[in-house]
Amino acid sequence: MRLERVPVEKRNDYIDWLLLADDSKEAVLTYIESGDFYLIYIEEDISGVVLMTPVSEDQIELKNIALAENRRGKGTGRAVIEKAVVLYRDQGYKSMIVGTANSSIENLAFYQKAGFRMGSIKKDFFADYEPPIYEHGIRALDMVMFERKL
Repeated sequence: MRLERVPVEKRNDYIDWLLLADDSKEAVLTYIESGDFYLIYIEEDISGVVLMTPVSEDQIELKNIALAENRRGKGTGRAVIEKAVVLYRDQGYKSMIVGTANSSIENLAFYQKAGFRMGSIKKDFFADYEPPIYEHGIRALDMVMFERKL
């Protein structure tokens, strides 16, 4: 598995990938040009994308990670996170954060298995999403923020 950086001027070519992990195109457009955007390659195939944005000089945010359906549940996401941990630790970052919806049961479990701890809740973060997001019969309203020390 390797990560290949995407220049800002080519990022819109991969917006459909980002939309696999974020239901709002408007939200994606607010961050697509910020931070570091990578294609995830397994062998010679694009298997996903990951976008990381700095929060401060000590903290990086895993803003979006999206994998092809055939790569989910096989350790690829975890491997990408571990590669990012090393990459950003080497750049001097002390922690990584990531947020997911209160209704994203699989993501809540995934991030904890990947070494993240719950840090805070951004109440009503998704309240204005149109149409409203429902997963497992639960409306996405709040963003659960996780943190992992690097």
